[in-house]
Amino acid sequence: MRHLSARTACRRVAGTLAAALLCAAGLAVPTASPVAADDAAPLLGNRLAVTAPMGFNNWNTTNCSAEFNEAMIKGIADIFVDRGLKAAGYEYGNLDDCWALPERDADGKLVPDPARFPNGVKAVADYVHAKGLKLGIYTSAGTKTCNSAGFPGALGHEYSDAQPFADRGVDYLKYDNCDNQGMDAKQRYTTRRDALEAASRTTGRPIVYSICEWGANKPWEWAADVGNSWRTTGDISAPVPATGTTPTCSRSAMAA
Repeated sequence: MRHLSARTACRRVAGTLAAALLCAAGLAVPTASPVAADDAAPLLGNRLAVTAPMGFNNWNTTNCSAEFNEAMIKGIADIFVDRGLKAAGYEYGNLDDCWALPERDADGKLVPDPARFPNGVKAVADYVHAKGLKLGIYTSAGTKTCNSAGFPGALGHEYSDAQPFADRGVDYLKYDNCDNQGMDAKQRYTTRRDALEAASRTTGRPIVYSICEWGANKPWEWAADVGNSWRTTGDISAPVPATGTTPTCSRSAMAA
């Protein structure tokens, strides 16, 4: 199981957001000879993520620092287009933990942090979509997310959270495993799958479902018809020669 104390942010490789794409939590790389999408077996029958999704996740570059905000995600979208990354297949800009306020509102809804996202998540999604890209978001299959500040998790709120995700134009969900109250993993992740599918039907926009369960309950035995991708380990470390430090990065890019 992953330990939060180990989730330190990756240092910037060259002091630019483009270089930050190389951090393992922000990048998914397909195998050298990926199976052609037309020949691959569809996952969940929705044909999403048949090959590895590629893009950027902010966690290891920013963690919950103030620089994780609307301007950063829009800047990533600009980089994808301006530097040819979109043309190479990079399409997701994903928000990780700390995008929401520490408490739900009076109606039990997650509220985007107005300091980070003053125009809301939908405005960011609209900006990203206008560039032909996609937006991802994060929550956890427990009562709290993995950040030590204890942001609200989604356990018991699967359906009521899924609809706002869909309404805001979210294209990808990373679903973590912290504070899961010991409940059965397959049951928790299946409920989320069903909620996402129901919400997607109301908008016509499918949502890639990334199970971030760390391999704790052998997801390779049950997740193929539950999620589009799943983690098989906890976080690992990768040395950064320029600094001599060893930041902790997620094992798998967009599926982190």
